[in-house]
Amino acid sequence: MSVDLLQPPTHLPPSTAVRVSQQAPRFLQSHSSTYLPYPLSLLTTSETQETWQTYENLLLSCLRTGDDRSAHICLERLTQRFGEKNERVLALRGLYDEATAESEEALEGVLRGYEALLQEDPTNMPIRKRRIALLRSMGRPADATVALVGLVDTSPTDAEAWSELADLYLTQSAYTQAVYCLEEVLLITPNAWNMHARLGEVIYISALSTTSSTSTAANDGATMKALAESMRRFCRSIELCANYLRGYYGLKLTTTRLLSLLPTTASKPPPAPSDPVVGDLAPPSLASVQRLNELATAKLAEIVRRSAAGERSWTGYETAEVIAARELLDRDTKGVER
Repeated sequence: MSVDLLQPPTHLPPSTAVRVSQQAPRFLQSHSSTYLPYPLSLLTTSETQETWQTYENLLLSCLRTGDDRSAHICLERLTQRFGEKNERVLALRGLYDEATAESEEALEGVLRGYEALLQEDPTNMPIRKRRIALLRSMGRPADATVALVGLVDTSPTDAEAWSELADLYLTQSAYTQAVYCLEEVLLITPNAWNMHARLGEVIYISALSTTSSTSTAANDGATMKALAESMRRFCRSIELCANYLRGYYGLKLTTTRLLSLLPTTASKPPPAPSDPVVGDLAPPSLASVQRLNELATAKLAEIVRRSAAGERSWTGYETAEVIAARELLDRDTKGVER
């Protein structure tokens, strides 16, 4: 059995998803089309957990590549094995209906089907999540946000839901709410380096959005405070994952922007509201920011060089991210030359 068939297909690049879906006809032909229902299936030795994980991954990969026929066969076999009322099967059937819908009216029908299922069982979390995903894909972010807020109210430890809600708020430029949601994610998964970096990105975007063309000292101070917090988040992400490209990329961006602000505000600290309990963190020193900028530059250059050379343990980076890192380094080099 191919290793790719057991990996979550949503994490597979398009080329791998195509290769996985191409294995579907051979896999479906080599496996029986009849399975005993649970618990009678426990009496046989031909069934394994990997078998059903493979069917689900094939279903999703086939939907991504347009092989609806193989996807339908996978869905029918999952239904035969686990029953048409199984929550996961219901969600997969809904996903299949979404992928094969040919009009907006068909998608509305799928949405009504989700709502009917939730009328019967409001605790069906897979269907609730599919309904939210469908609302978002149909261009209804406000409705999706309301539904997600209700979901996190009933399931406050669902890190995936908080992360999706943060992304929805970000698309609506609600930066404060997005930051709050990501902080909730980190309360649940404090060592998730990618979420520390994501929070740093949102804070960085928020800082840039509030910077006006006619910047005042107060605006400079607020921007520098946000950039310093963003920098700390990126530092935490690379502390947890030593070779995390996005962490170093964000660190390079924030330190470069801070270096343009710190010299003008070094003699006069920017005004900032203070917390009566813990107070505000002191602004980073110019020397510290410079060292971090040099570290980010050196590490990005190493990642780009070793990834391009195809060195072992340095080939897992996304191609687009490596290209972006190279462009950032080239832009920095051109700025130094001028």
